[in-house]
Amino acid sequence: MDEQRSVTIPIGDAQLPADLTLPAQPVGVVLFAHGSGSSRHSPRNVAVARTLNGRGLGTVLADLLTPAEDEVDARTAELRFDIGLLASRLAGIVDWLAVERPAGDVPIGLFGASTGAAAALVAASSRADRVAAVVSRGGRPDLAGNALAQVRTPTLLLVGGLDEEVITLNERALAELGEVGELRVIPGATHLFEEPGTLEQVADQAGTWFTTHLGR
Repeated sequence: MDEQRSVTIPIGDAQLPADLTLPAQPVGVVLFAHGSGSSRHSPRNVAVARTLNGRGLGTVLADLLTPAEDEVDARTAELRFDIGLLASRLAGIVDWLAVERPAGDVPIGLFGASTGAAAALVAASSRADRVAAVVSRGGRPDLAGNALAQVRTPTLLLVGGLDEEVITLNERALAELGEVGELRVIPGATHLFEEPGTLEQVADQAGTWFTTHLGR
């Protein structure tokens, strides 16, 4: 039976709410970075997290903005694209996982969606000693900027086959990532992977990537 609990993670002056799920003996723990305008309650990320839990991986679904910041962002949409802020918050949670060890001494992975993928890649570039794998779902890795070329962490880019503009952006990002990157296209999927069976393919491929690179 998985252990499930809500935690509040202190990052600088911010107190970030998060939902932590841990199998009995996790082989690793995956921290989720949601996309623009979404939250830790994103049904797509929750569904992927459940699949990862079934593969023996702990998961942390965290909000990278405080409730007050979320209210501002709902009106202005300015913070959801502040990759520097989101990445620093994500890196802070990575540090919290490594120091507090709520999942024990296990490797850490990052799963980013949309703009959250850029934040995950920037955080991975600054925490190469602590982040062992990254998966991007329909991500905007281009928004990671110069950090892309600094990533040394195995990174899987998953893109919908009908999401043509984002495929192009991911192909360019793959060239920057070099040998640590891999791009896979999910046939028949649009940006949000709402088509039947497509999100399940994302979850399955992410699960294999994480168990391969986080499992000891």
